[in-house]
Amino acid sequence: MAGDIESTECETRSAESAAELLATPAQYLKGVGPQRAHLLEKLGLQTARDILFCFPRDYQDMSELRAIGQLEENRMLSVCGHIEEIDMRNVGVDRSMLGVMVREGNQYVRAVWFNQPYMRERFSRGQKVLLSGKARLNGGRWEMAHPTVEHLGDDQQVPAGRILPIYSLTEGLSQWQMRRVVEGVLHSHTEAVEEVFPDDFLDKHNLSPIRAALSQIHFPADRSSLERARQRFVYQELLVLQLALALRRQVLTVDRRAPALPVTAKIDARIRRLLPFELTGGQQKSISELSVDLAREFPMNRLLQGDVGSGKTIVAVYTMLVAVAHGFQAAFMVPTEVLARQHETTLQRLLGAGRVRIGLLAGAVTAAQRRETLEQISTGQLNIVIGTQAILNSNVQFANLGLVVIDEQHKFGVRQRASLRGAGIDPHYLVMTATPIPRTVSMALFGDLDVSTLSDSPPGRQAVYTYQTDESRRSQWWEFFRKKLREGRQGYVISPRVEESESLEISSLEQLFEELTNGELEAFRLDLIHGRMSSDEKERAMSSFRQGATQVLVATSVVEVGVDVPNATLMTIEDGQRFGLAQLHQLRGRISRGSHPGYLAVFADPQTEDAARRLQAFADSNDGFELAETDFRLRGPGDLFGTRQHGLPPLRIADLIQDATVLEQARSDAQIMVAADFNLRDPAFARLRRMVIVRYGKALELGDVG
Repeated sequence: MAGDIESTECETRSAESAAELLATPAQYLKGVGPQRAHLLEKLGLQTARDILFCFPRDYQDMSELRAIGQLEENRMLSVCGHIEEIDMRNVGVDRSMLGVMVREGNQYVRAVWFNQPYMRERFSRGQKVLLSGKARLNGGRWEMAHPTVEHLGDDQQVPAGRILPIYSLTEGLSQWQMRRVVEGVLHSHTEAVEEVFPDDFLDKHNLSPIRAALSQIHFPADRSSLERARQRFVYQELLVLQLALALRRQVLTVDRRAPALPVTAKIDARIRRLLPFELTGGQQKSISELSVDLAREFPMNRLLQGDVGSGKTIVAVYTMLVAVAHGFQAAFMVPTEVLARQHETTLQRLLGAGRVRIGLLAGAVTAAQRRETLEQISTGQLNIVIGTQAILNSNVQFANLGLVVIDEQHKFGVRQRASLRGAGIDPHYLVMTATPIPRTVSMALFGDLDVSTLSDSPPGRQAVYTYQTDESRRSQWWEFFRKKLREGRQGYVISPRVEESESLEISSLEQLFEELTNGELEAFRLDLIHGRMSSDEKERAMSSFRQGATQVLVATSVVEVGVDVPNATLMTIEDGQRFGLAQLHQLRGRISRGSHPGYLAVFADPQTEDAARRLQAFADSNDGFELAETDFRLRGPGDLFGTRQHGLPPLRIADLIQDATVLEQARSDAQIMVAADFNLRDPAFARLRRMVIVRYGKALELGDVG
């Protein structure tokens, strides 16, 4: 017994000293000093640990270092030489070309960059550089387009045969300097890094030990060693994430209590009598899944995803009425006041004749209205409360909240999803999205939620015909637009957001409004709506449009989410290249609401290959699930997996496209581990558990298991 205590104390002291060593400030590391430490801090690297786990963003295979005379076409190769000549010129309207001639002996290669004039400042004659890229013969001379460049000192030798790391840098810090810093920290601090996995776990999963993996991820001996090292860290990162999500799921089901809301045959029949149409097969299936969750005595946590127009709101209404039938209140939270008011109108139309009392809680109501609404919520007089984030205000006290529905979940962070939970009985949660989520993203971001999918649309919904076009077809489009307006249809004209300035955005929109009012659409009734308008102004504009008094609504993407005017079947999108694929599809969803076919023209001038592919994909498909996967492939996980939208730290090394198989394995392993040992109390996994809590404890509210 005494020996065990002494051993534990020794391990604790050892762990503390290792942690202190890894926390050494960067400026005290060999070869760093105060000035270079300041540059490293700009990269978020403040300690020895930060530097050790600052993984390369790419690699340069110097086994492919060639003499200029040995270049081959269309192979990724590297050459070294001195800059002989620099040529900067204009090659068209708003287009420039930078040419840099590099000489090695009596051989030359020309590096060229298009539309990157800032690159000119990086070069001067006589500099020694290392170029890496694909070469081609142009007029008998070797040329590299947009190669990567490293500036070398005249005394620096190029290590042929090695694989060199390429790090993210800041001005004043070169790759060679960064490599020397990392190499020094590897030699002095790697032994302080503790393994988070037991030996048998490493063997079972064929993972490299962490110290060997650190050495090989930075300075790999060969491609095989690099891939093995990367596999270790990718798996570890994804396992930590999946363990956090599995622990959160357990916390929500084991430690929380919610009212049991069984859907009896009587309740089901009463609700269906209120609905004006038959439910689709997808709605029936989703309601069945929700009903199982609602009947349990711990909170439902379910994500309902469906394409635009698939009928998610009706599923939400059904679920809220189940809560009301059992004497509980339901909160319906949406991202914009326009959408909140629209949902209130829809629900009043559906349920107004019955005993269900519906209230609106949004930012722009009078003080007297707000006091009255708050009192009706606290006394239970209101059964369903619809609102924006105003619902989250601490002054809002529900009498007996049984269900929270969150529409367009991507507008709310992880912590906001849980903010209506209180002590004692917790509500059930249903979060919804009309932006279908790629499978790997769903596993990574919403692993704490069960998922239901609506893949069909209500009967009678018409197709939307999408055209990607340019200025040469503009007059033809407006002629068609006017023809449909004269037939009684309505339409939208959408202007993109101006990221640099909200005032510039409004000015641009107002200019477009004036041009249309005095030009192509002068014979029709137009109105304007944008984010800076007051709530009353927005509601006036939307009400006029819904009633048909306005024929064309000129707007920013404020109409992207949920606006429902069945007679609006026309849409013109200006500068389509400035919209994301998911946003374009959401906008298209505004003209697929009724019994007439929709027509959409996207005017665009794509300047990049990615923008062109995105617009072509949008024109080719109306399937939101297909477009979500396309968007994911085009944009990559970086844009979709962000701290701002989801409240989770970004991934450091894993790639949700490249590493989908590893994610599946990590998810399976995490679920098995948590099922066997809920709090990961096994001493063998103490460090892994600590890592989970440190990285995700705050974002996912895992303090209960900390």
